[in-house]
Amino acid sequence: MLITFCSCVPSGCLLTRCPLLSCSWLGVSKADIRQNVWDFMEANNLADFPRPVHHRIPNFKGSFKMGCSIEAWGVFDKAREVKVDPDKPLEGIRLAALQARKTLLVPTPRLRTGLFNRIVPPPGATKEMLRKCATSQGVRDYSVPVGLDAKVQVDLVVVGSVAVSEKGWRIGKGEGYADMEYAMMVSMGAVKEDTVVVTAVHDCQVVDIPEALLADHDLTVDYILTPTRTIKTGCKRPKPQGILWHKISPETLAKIPVLKNLLYREKQEGKEVTLKEEKSRSPTRVQAAKPERARPQGEPQQMLERSSPDKADQKRSSCATVYVGNISHGIRVSELKEALRERHASPMRLTWQGGRHQAFLIYNNQCTADAAIEALQGLSLKGHPLRVEPARNQS
Repeated sequence: MLITFCSCVPSGCLLTRCPLLSCSWLGVSKADIRQNVWDFMEANNLADFPRPVHHRIPNFKGSFKMGCSIEAWGVFDKAREVKVDPDKPLEGIRLAALQARKTLLVPTPRLRTGLFNRIVPPPGATKEMLRKCATSQGVRDYSVPVGLDAKVQVDLVVVGSVAVSEKGWRIGKGEGYADMEYAMMVSMGAVKEDTVVVTAVHDCQVVDIPEALLADHDLTVDYILTPTRTIKTGCKRPKPQGILWHKISPETLAKIPVLKNLLYREKQEGKEVTLKEEKSRSPTRVQAAKPERARPQGEPQQMLERSSPDKADQKRSSCATVYVGNISHGIRVSELKEALRERHASPMRLTWQGGRHQAFLIYNNQCTADAAIEALQGLSLKGHPLRVEPARNQS
């Protein structure tokens, strides 16, 4: 399906709604719309680094300036807790939230180690430091993980988009994380019906999208911010009301530990959960197994420093390693052990590297490691938040 763009706008002018169809929508797909928007932005040099924009949320020109100016918008001004996606074009909005001293939550990239990170700038942070905190590197360096049990009430959700219609129908880059993040926030009670959802795009990304392309898991938006205007969509289409488990495959569940923990919680609440059928299998009803804890409450709270070579060889193929970083100077291994015991996350083996401000926790299987990561979200020692995530090298 060919989608053409307005050629009647003078060169150098911002387009107010440039992608137009040259014929009917019959046969068009989300992939077609994405490809045409990406191609148009590349051909007309409408984006900054990173380039090319294909397979990305485009960092459109003027995004940072526009994002910083959001402080004057009444909807933003009223919000206390703001969730902003980690995409580059939303960096200015993240900075505006920090400068306005709002609680800023940023999703974990691809949900690898949890759902949110709360950005915590250093005490007395200058404007330059706040700007660094708003970058992707700053999100990694100045954040505290937020678990599913955290008391979070998000007033404003800001998502990136590849394309969006004036009716509030949105298309992302095709991976579905923004939709899943919102559904998970619903499940943990972090958003309500009056939570406002906003996207920020270039004017040329505002396009017609046929409603037939939308699915029940797709997130819609209430406002669209562009460099030239603010669009109130008046969208009445319902937003996701929770995770649609029949659309989640076992492969997806295995990649996202926080999703696995949410599955367990919903099973504990007595909800029926049916996962999407595996590649060639018939639909399978899954009974979520309770995440195994490294040390049950009733057992002796003893830390095993090492296991015998024979046992280590037997378990090597199934063991999972968790990285603990940002351990401040002066923290002793005994203090970490105590914190692990208190959260029922004692590992099979612990490797301490205090001089490098890190430690590695080895668990007997991936399920136990995933449960430990979730239990340790938000953990601090002597006021210093720890970074807990799967180790890059699982060997």
